[in-house]
Amino acid sequence: MRIAITGATGMVGTALSERLRAGGHEVIEVTRGAATEGGMWDAKSWIAPGALEGVEAVVHLSGASIGDGRWTSARKEVLRSSRLDSTRLLVEHFATMSRRPRVFLCASAVGFYGDRGDEVLDETAERGAGFLADLVVEWEAEARKAEALGIRVVSARSGIILDEDEGALPKMVMPIRFGVGGRLGSGRQWMPWVTLNDEVRALEFALTHEAVSGPVNIAAPVPATNRTFTSALGRVLHRPTLFPVPPLALRVLLGEAADELLLSSTRAVPTALQRAGFAFEDAELAAALQRVLDRPQARLAAGGA
Repeated sequence: MRIAITGATGMVGTALSERLRAGGHEVIEVTRGAATEGGMWDAKSWIAPGALEGVEAVVHLSGASIGDGRWTSARKEVLRSSRLDSTRLLVEHFATMSRRPRVFLCASAVGFYGDRGDEVLDETAERGAGFLADLVVEWEAEARKAEALGIRVVSARSGIILDEDEGALPKMVMPIRFGVGGRLGSGRQWMPWVTLNDEVRALEFALTHEAVSGPVNIAAPVPATNRTFTSALGRVLHRPTLFPVPPLALRVLLGEAADELLLSSTRAVPTALQRAGFAFEDAELAAALQRVLDRPQARLAAGGA
C-alpha cells in the first residue's frame, strides 16, 4: 500500500513509518516548507499539486502539542487551527483528486469523552464537556467530511502513549527517579494508556482492515487509575511514590489544562478494535512499563483499580 503521512517526524509518525516500511508498504512523508525547496504543504492553505496522487491511504498526525504549557486563548487557537485547518485542507484536496485515497486515518483523542468518573467508555459513548471535547468533536467532523467522497474514515482516539524517550512518560518518570513522585490529586482518575508499540500496531491494523471505520479508541484493554499507574511505575523503577501532588499545585502550573489532562477521569476501552480482531501485545500495565523502560521483571501486581 502507498501511504502518505503528515507529522511523519513526530513520535508516532516516526514509529509508524518504520513499521509500515518494514511491512512492505511505501511511505510518503508529507513534509512542510516552501514548494521551491521540496515542501509538500503548509498545513493551512496549500498542498503541492500531485503530492498525494496515487496514494491509497493518508494518515494525518500533524498538530500542535496539547500538553505544552498553559491553555491561553492564543494557545487554544493554535491547537484548534493546527488540527481543524489542516484536516479541512486535506479533505478539500481529496475532492480535487482524480484518484482519491481509499482510507483517511486522522488522529483524534480520548479527550472526546471528558471527565466521566468510573463510567466505562467505548466508542458509542456520548461526548463529554470541556475544551478538549469541543476540539475533538470539531476535528472529527472535519475528517468525517471525506466520507462523502467515498473514503473510509477512521478517527484514532488515542490515550496516553507510553514511550521511554518522548511524550508524557519521561515527565512522569523524572520525579519518581528523584524520589519525590506520587499520585496526582486523589489518584482515582482513570488514565487510558497505550504503548507506542501497540499504538502503531493499531494504526496499521485500522489502515489495512476495511471493517474498521469511524471513531476507534486506542487504549490498552485494562485501564488504570492514576494511583495504580503511579504505584506500578514506582515499583518498576524501584523508587518510592510517597509524595502526592495536590490539585491546586497542578492548576497553578497549568491552569485549565491541569483539570482536563491530569485530573480528569476517562475510562476508555478499545471495543471497536477488539471486535475487529485486534490483539494488544502490551495489555498489562506492569509488564508494559517494564518493557518500555527496558527494566527487569519486578514483583508487582498492577491491576486496573
